[in-house]
Amino acid sequence: MKTSPDNESATQPVSQKTILSYGADLPNICSLFGLFCAVLAIYFAAVGMFHAAMIGMIWAVCFDWTDGIIARNMKGRTEVQGLFGAQLDSLIDIVSFGICPAIVLLSYGSFSPWYLPGAFIIVATAALRLSYFNVFGLVDKSSYLGMALDNNVIILVFVFLFNGLFKHSTFSIILYILLLLLAALNVAPIKTPKLAGRWYYVLIIYSVIITTILAWQWSLI
Repeated sequence: MKTSPDNESATQPVSQKTILSYGADLPNICSLFGLFCAVLAIYFAAVGMFHAAMIGMIWAVCFDWTDGIIARNMKGRTEVQGLFGAQLDSLIDIVSFGICPAIVLLSYGSFSPWYLPGAFIIVATAALRLSYFNVFGLVDKSSYLGMALDNNVIILVFVFLFNGLFKHSTFSIILYILLLLLAALNVAPIKTPKLAGRWYYVLIIYSVIITTILAWQWSLI
């Protein structure tokens, strides 16, 4: 019996693009730049160059905000590209705002085993928060449940400006407490605003100022 054209089209596999073709999508390129900044931050933290690590972390936040703006304003972007971008963004977030701060804490604590529980809590709460958001999304159009992970970095880099006022051992404890408090806020049952619109330009200005100050402090070491 001859198969009808409709049946043939129904049984043929849908052609899929290659993995790297999605990497060439402009918002995803921006996401990967953010990942590169996070990897640099992890490297600099591991070798004890914490000012450079903070600079990498704040620019990872900038790229994280920028990829979403590009995606929302691109015309002709398919639903599959959007879904792929959302998955990529979430996976990069766990590196930038989960693993990276954990490495900073461990390295600043000279990789003492006492800092391992804190590092685990940071990564675990980041994973839980991202999983929750991937399933449930925003509470409403402009609110998250719990504090967004990128806010951790925005706060962390500001606090780090004052590390020179304390002994290394003292500031390591301050860092430990701060990151645990931020982790608690990430999964707390409270509404926090989604920063968007003009806040993007505030972030860029903030990042430039923070980068300048951190680079100046680094030059004095």
